[in-house]
Amino acid sequence: MESLYTAIIVITGIGIIAAIVLVLAAKFMYVPEDERIGKVQECLPGANCGACGYAGCADYAKAIVEAGADTNLCVPGGAAVAQAVSKVMGKTAGAVASKKAVVACQGFECNTGKKYDYQGVSTCSAAAKMFAGPTACAYGCMGFGDCVKACQFDAIHIVNGIALVDNNKCTGCGACAKACPKNIIALIPDDVNPVVLCKNTDKGAQTRKVCSTGCIGCMKCTKVCPTNAISVSNNLASIEQDLCIACMQCAEECPVHAIYVPNIR
Repeated sequence: MESLYTAIIVITGIGIIAAIVLVLAAKFMYVPEDERIGKVQECLPGANCGACGYAGCADYAKAIVEAGADTNLCVPGGAAVAQAVSKVMGKTAGAVASKKAVVACQGFECNTGKKYDYQGVSTCSAAAKMFAGPTACAYGCMGFGDCVKACQFDAIHIVNGIALVDNNKCTGCGACAKACPKNIIALIPDDVNPVVLCKNTDKGAQTRKVCSTGCIGCMKCTKVCPTNAISVSNNLASIEQDLCIACMQCAEECPVHAIYVPNIR
């Protein structure tokens, strides 16, 4: 019994000594934090979406104060947040690039089909591991809604089998794009430029077998573009947004209607 009491006393003593050491270490090794970090963080929306390029709002606030990061990187917060943060930092607010998410797929139930009946876990990430998912097009949206769950702004929903973005709610945070295992969601400038809503890189004949609105790489769009903003690589057309003047000739010429302006569809 005496040995038990001795062990208890020793352990308790060690605990007390360790506590004292931690308290002293916290006191003498304390590094005061710049109060502007808290003020900047209060200006941020708290979405922790990572659109700014940092892990979250707290990291972004710290980077602004300690590393001189730009004050206009918060896409969801827009100009109002940029101005508020810049005021705290005593800087002039720069312009915030407004962007919206776009799902590059038109694989609605009426345009494509299924290659098998999937009975597994109802997530895109899980389904994608089974022969690229149950949809006939291996490159298209599977419609299980990983992007929907990732969006904090209720800006994306599954409609007729694929994800669609509500541009009135989208903040351009990019959370949906990160959640998509097919990488078919991208952020583009919030304007009226057309976009190729397809990611299928198979040859045209194969693409036509799995989707009636998939890009077939015919290059008709490249021939009518007055600014050479469109190119075709790996059987898939793409539009350089910086060169596009939204003349819409490509959309009119596309035989499969794979080109649209997302925010006016």
